[in-house]
Amino acid sequence: MPPAGTVTPPAPSVARTCAAVLGLLLPHRRATDPGLPAPVEAFPEQLRQLADFVAAGEQILFTLPGFPCKSPSPAKVLGHLPDEGERLSLGFLDRLCTAVGEVYEPGARIAVCSDGHIFGDLIHVPDPHIDAYADELAALIERERLGRLSVFDLRDVLGDLPYDRKRALVHERHAPTVEELRAEMRRDEGTLALYRGITRFLTEDTVGFTGSRSALQRDCRRRAYGVIQRSRAWGDLIAEHHPRSVRLSIHPQPRGAAKFGIRLLAAADVWTTPWHSTVLHRPGAGWELMRRVDAERIGRLVLRGGRPSHFVTG
Repeated sequence: MPPAGTVTPPAPSVARTCAAVLGLLLPHRRATDPGLPAPVEAFPEQLRQLADFVAAGEQILFTLPGFPCKSPSPAKVLGHLPDEGERLSLGFLDRLCTAVGEVYEPGARIAVCSDGHIFGDLIHVPDPHIDAYADELAALIERERLGRLSVFDLRDVLGDLPYDRKRALVHERHAPTVEELRAEMRRDEGTLALYRGITRFLTEDTVGFTGSRSALQRDCRRRAYGVIQRSRAWGDLIAEHHPRSVRLSIHPQPRGAAKFGIRLLAAADVWTTPWHSTVLHRPGAGWELMRRVDAERIGRLVLRGGRPSHFVTG
């Protein structure tokens, strides 16, 4: 028996299986350090999380915070409901689970933890639009028969309470203070980059602001702190409701981080997501996320089910 306080390494067969599963994720990694080598050994936290399931012979659960709602900016998106970007992204995630099942028989599933209600007031998206987005995500999963995916949102945590009350409760119980975030930014480049990225998104997405450019910047910087606070709080809630999971992230992550950044679709900007953009299809060359105003300059609009879906060239 090993001495108290030591960690027993996983059995060789468990370690090989965990490495095989992680190897399926690595080609889709969204990284803050893409120039550095990224062997499976550089991700001990993910290997540990995977081993918790594999050693028990249980289905692996991945949790992915994201898919909150569409950006309120008509320059970026086609509307407030999921479109081809979400359809392709969810299909990719389901296929990833299928691939895991080919190297580990119990397979995997992904809980898409839709976080729109957590900070809807801060990003100026009305709650009915967020409800409609999340409901359509669930309907899309059912229509496409993506049986390895499910949607988890604030309604699963706090039921039918008014959304402002839900947000206040989550913030009070779980959010770090602004002072704590500022201190973290001073010592951690990743947190600072996240803050700057969210500030940029908020600046681009704000519609109808009547003040000066500098006033808008101040307002977006203030709201960016709130978005990070609520995002951290949502992460704590996910951990409470899914205490055993392999945590994925739509944000770029460095090697060795507790979360594994995953890329859903190709995009020129590593921060671009399906809910901040639309999709351009170049036949023979694939799909790419980009702003609506850029896609419509080079492609024509395609409808799916009577709704705007994506753009195609040619």
